[in-house]
Amino acid sequence: MKAQEIKFKDLNCSYSVIIGSNIMSELPKRIKILCPKTKKIAIILDKNVPIKFKSDLKKKLKKYNLFFYIFNPSEKTKSFKVINNYLNKLFNKNLNRSDLILSVGGGITGDTVGFLASIYKRGTNFINIPTTLLAQVDSAIGGKTGVNSAHGKNLIGSFYQPKLVISDTNFLNSLPRKEMICGYAEILKHSIIKDKFFFNWLKKNTKQVFLKKPKYLIFAIKKSCKIKMFFVSKDVNEKGLRMKLNFGHTFAHAIEVKNNYSKRLTHGEAVLSGMMLASRLSVIKKVCNFKTINELEKIYKQNKLSYTFKRYSNTKSITDLIPYLKNDKKNDDSKINFILLKSIGRTTKPGVNKISINTLKKYCKSISQF
Repeated sequence: MKAQEIKFKDLNCSYSVIIGSNIMSELPKRIKILCPKTKKIAIILDKNVPIKFKSDLKKKLKKYNLFFYIFNPSEKTKSFKVINNYLNKLFNKNLNRSDLILSVGGGITGDTVGFLASIYKRGTNFINIPTTLLAQVDSAIGGKTGVNSAHGKNLIGSFYQPKLVISDTNFLNSLPRKEMICGYAEILKHSIIKDKFFFNWLKKNTKQVFLKKPKYLIFAIKKSCKIKMFFVSKDVNEKGLRMKLNFGHTFAHAIEVKNNYSKRLTHGEAVLSGMMLASRLSVIKKVCNFKTINELEKIYKQNKLSYTFKRYSNTKSITDLIPYLKNDKKNDDSKINFILLKSIGRTTKPGVNKISINTLKKYCKSISQF
């Protein structure tokens, strides 16, 4: 399938996302156009990226003065301490604002390096090459960058758009199924909140996505990116409409915190659990009907994903999440702010469904009995 290019545009900037298989040859061409004064490139490489890609980058970018830095991605290294270390390295190499910082890695790498680029000399050229399905369909789109602090996740950050995103599906060939599920959860979420036709396409073709067939991967990534771009372009700084992208994430973040961000449970598995819990809550609140739940359950079962919501089939497992729901960043008062599902392709507006802790406790038994 031919490489696909989609463009993000808002009032402040525009950039392209190129999606395809074996498309890294685009990188030197685009750097020449987008960053014509660049002489030095700092390449921050996720340690999980196979070494052959480092060699490939050296060959493709041989005209530039390259500095490679290996990044070990984790919630602990996504910190201001690590950022400060990289800032000193860049100052020592005397990179200037017309030079380039290049991120090659998953979502944590992209978030961290994007933040680095946004504050180095008040903003330096930044290109993102996401190497996981989750990063290609989610974190690489939208310009949110940041690091964690002792007070919580992503509490230090900025909105900073890259010059370019290149999503090459060749990077996905080495990913285990668990990592593919991570990205698929966001793909499925995008279809659920915005595009019933895409949801129906996923019902027929999800197996091909998990088999990493380039034609199907490229289509799914492109559709997913376009949906995220739709919300981001209308709400760049996440003040309103963009919050619809958090469907399922209120429960998901609580699940992750409760499990202390254990590697046994991926973000995608938490999102799949969270979307089902939010959908059940939507039925209880009479926002959607049982037919919608059945449609969701069918796509989970067809692709062996039901284990994610079966973990929450008793009242206690759901009630135990409540203490962790209170700290969700979408909350602006003592109530929990939920995005609920009306039907496949339609959700409620942000801020409409705020539920008190006591009311939510009463719903837990009903949520578990679906």
